[in-house]
Amino acid sequence: MGTVRLVPPNPLESLKALGDQLRAQIGEELDLDALRKQEPARPLEELLAELDALPGLESVKEQVRALVAFLRVQARRKEAGLPEVATTQHLVFLGNPGTGKTTVARLLAQMYRSMGLLRRGQLVEVDRAGLVGQYVGLTAVKTDRVIRKALDGVLFVDEAYALSRDAERLDFGDEAIETLLKRMEDNRHRLVVIVAGYPRLMRRFLESNPGLRSRFSREIEFPDYSTDDLVEIFGRFSGEAEYTLGDGAEDALRTIFHYAERDESFGNARFARTLFEQSLNAQALRLGEGDVENLTPAELMCLLPEDLVAGARAIGEEPLPPPRGGWFTRRR
Repeated sequence: MGTVRLVPPNPLESLKALGDQLRAQIGEELDLDALRKQEPARPLEELLAELDALPGLESVKEQVRALVAFLRVQARRKEAGLPEVATTQHLVFLGNPGTGKTTVARLLAQMYRSMGLLRRGQLVEVDRAGLVGQYVGLTAVKTDRVIRKALDGVLFVDEAYALSRDAERLDFGDEAIETLLKRMEDNRHRLVVIVAGYPRLMRRFLESNPGLRSRFSREIEFPDYSTDDLVEIFGRFSGEAEYTLGDGAEDALRTIFHYAERDESFGNARFARTLFEQSLNAQALRLGEGDVENLTPAELMCLLPEDLVAGARAIGEEPLPPPRGGWFTRRR
């Protein structure tokens, strides 16, 4: 009679089975980030200094500082046994693309954690596709899953107006809104929601559901960047990548930004980044016509006016002969 050999269980398979069992019970993937040891919260003054260092956005900085001051005072009143003024921490960010909304939201999430209002202070960014399902019942599941991931932090819903559709169309966006509103109430001490998008469309969105306006009573408007701001942003991209602007390049850059069309589709900081990347391509083509092996570090770093103009042309802005010393005007 043969000897029966017992094979010890594989620890990895046991862990996998446990994970499958947990997923079946809670209906979602395990959030490994929540299980990892967190870094200590950053000091509030350090976060405010980082906010102040952002280009432009002076009105936004003032409103964020006012919000932070209000929340700190209310927290101190609570500690002193005084009644708190009932207020919502949920926010509406109004602004065109590339105006720093996500960057400020990430800083705010960390500020909330630093003040003890949120335990983790992570930012979970999502749009309509991350909340709305294609079938009945799926939207609530998707929205719940995202909210669970954002608990103890900030849920940032970009282009939130896309959740609200015309009444004539069958759409599950309303289900996402209703689920979000309920979970905001159920988890009002563990979740901050920021909805963001174009000013005109966001105001229409807030009027689409009676519960939205009461939940989002505080709005912060993000203005488009000025020409000076965009020059500074371009300079930051250049500096981080160790590029420099040659003679006349800053004037050409300023003219490009000044005459760029500023409608709702204007990319602001994204426009500056795209222009920077296209200018690098133009510089590479220019330098590639010569002896690349003998180029000096200074030549490899320098962006000339013609590089910027060629970069602008690559993104649909057509340089014209520079009247009165100007380098550039947009295509009409």
